[in-house]
Amino acid sequence: METWQEVLKSNSIKSLEALAAKFGPEHFPDLDRLRQAAENFEFRISPAMVDIIKSPDDPIWRQYVPTVEELDIRDGIVDSLNEDADSPVPNITHRYPDRALFLVSPVCASYCRFCTRRRKVGDPEKIPMSQFESAFQYLEQHTEIRDVIMSGGDPLLLNDRRLEAILTRLRAIPHLQIIRIGSRVPCHLPERITPELTDMLKRFHPLFINTHFNHPDELTAAAVAGLGRLADAGIPLGCQTVLLKGVNDDPDVMKELMQRLLMARVRPYYIYMADQVAGAEHFRTTVQTGIKVMEALRGWTSGLANPHFVIDAPGGGGKIPLLPEYVVSMTDEEVVLRNFRGERYVYRQPREDGVVGIRKGSKRASRSRRKTA
Repeated sequence: METWQEVLKSNSIKSLEALAAKFGPEHFPDLDRLRQAAENFEFRISPAMVDIIKSPDDPIWRQYVPTVEELDIRDGIVDSLNEDADSPVPNITHRYPDRALFLVSPVCASYCRFCTRRRKVGDPEKIPMSQFESAFQYLEQHTEIRDVIMSGGDPLLLNDRRLEAILTRLRAIPHLQIIRIGSRVPCHLPERITPELTDMLKRFHPLFINTHFNHPDELTAAAVAGLGRLADAGIPLGCQTVLLKGVNDDPDVMKELMQRLLMARVRPYYIYMADQVAGAEHFRTTVQTGIKVMEALRGWTSGLANPHFVIDAPGGGGKIPLLPEYVVSMTDEEVVLRNFRGERYVYRQPREDGVVGIRKGSKRASRSRRKTA
């Protein structure tokens, strides 16, 4: 039986020529310009993703196959989230008060053409694995950090021994309460989710994994089985989905994805607007498209299937949540609301002389609190 490393090495597509041989050269009319796009960012499609491409230009193909549109730079930004400016030492981004991003791997099983870190992912010199010590020291010295997110590249492409060593070092830092791993491996290379891996990971709780699925077809039987092994190890699973033109910008597709994630014991966590990254601008939809997707979820399916819809603000502003507008108007007397069907409802504001608005400490206010407790 092949190891996951052998599966990735022997069965992946790593060149345009191999892609043309499998799907037909007619789909690559401008091969010279396409090579230029492929050279701008690492290219590999894992066997699991190759197997579910139904036809050229389908939602899976669009995520991983280079296109000449990558060469059309308009308002894209190389470091769109300004991560490098918030990097005090190599491999660490510290933007939020109590958490930090720790890049631990430069490689991925498949390389998403919309990648936010395409400026450095796939390049060991830009995500140097030889400079972890300064990252560990930074985390040790900054006691305000209680939550560290391991990312890359893909942390789960590290071998068990190296991954265990990193987790052991992180768990030795007293103020680090939470460890998170961001990984597309359950989607791209489910063979990696071995019993040995899950047995090792569960020793480091509280440990969370946020995975990344963009289309219902990616939830193959093998992917669901791998997710099940992680869930059985007691690891809470979330999903960070990116809204992508021609992939999942259809409300029905996104609803099916969210529902199927829950069936696989994965809680939808974020839907991101595609970042304003140079080379990936053709993936971007309008914000209005994202709002319509959220309107098709909220109220129409389980609240568990409703992730946060966010823009990771260009320039390093962090994640900013967006919601459909459900507040029609608001005064001191009333709030006019619309529900998911578009129906109008009025919620009366509490009055100064009413039960809810009674001054703190009165007997009447105490009775009101008991009633609502």
